[in-house]
Amino acid sequence: MRILVADDHDLVRETIAAFLESEGFEEVRMASTLDEALRVVQASGSFDLVFVDYDMPGMEGLEGLTRMMEANEGRPVALISGAITPAVAEQALAMGAAGYVPKTLGSRSMVAAARFMVAGEIYAPMSLMKKEQSAKDMLLSPREIDVLRGICEGKSNKEIARDHDLQEVTVKLHVKTMSRKLLAKNRTHAAMIARDRKLL
Repeated sequence: MRILVADDHDLVRETIAAFLESEGFEEVRMASTLDEALRVVQASGSFDLVFVDYDMPGMEGLEGLTRMMEANEGRPVALISGAITPAVAEQALAMGAAGYVPKTLGSRSMVAAARFMVAGEIYAPMSLMKKEQSAKDMLLSPREIDVLRGICEGKSNKEIARDHDLQEVTVKLHVKTMSRKLLAKNRTHAAMIARDRKLL
């Protein structure tokens, strides 16, 4: 998988790249401005996932996100930021961003989010959502809802994987991400939350 990390803060950019490389992403490229990132994409072709910093030079707010999504030929582009408002993050997602990833996200969660978005899912931290929203408003993906339904039916990850023609490891990733969005301690807790809030 090919990843591009574009951020004007050297430490942030290099740290994220190191996380991804250590987890086996084959090629991780870096850029410090939007224009540099666009040149990298134009020179080497689209990436499986591009991270763009909301505040780096050349972004001009969400206009830069649009430019990168076009340059990356519709493949996933995610917004990263130290601090943006929920409204901006939600607007980015509505525009077609693959996700919003806070720079404060831990290394394992950052890698999980990257794999999630490369797989075609949308990532957003639970801090953007209100706890009492519906499954759709929480940005649970259709696949996460499938997995949650399987959990509520008492099925194992292997059974859920078989039902939906998925790898068991993919189901585990969905369970982890979905549980984080629901603030659930484990799969049983996730099922209880789903029933309490009538998410299914």
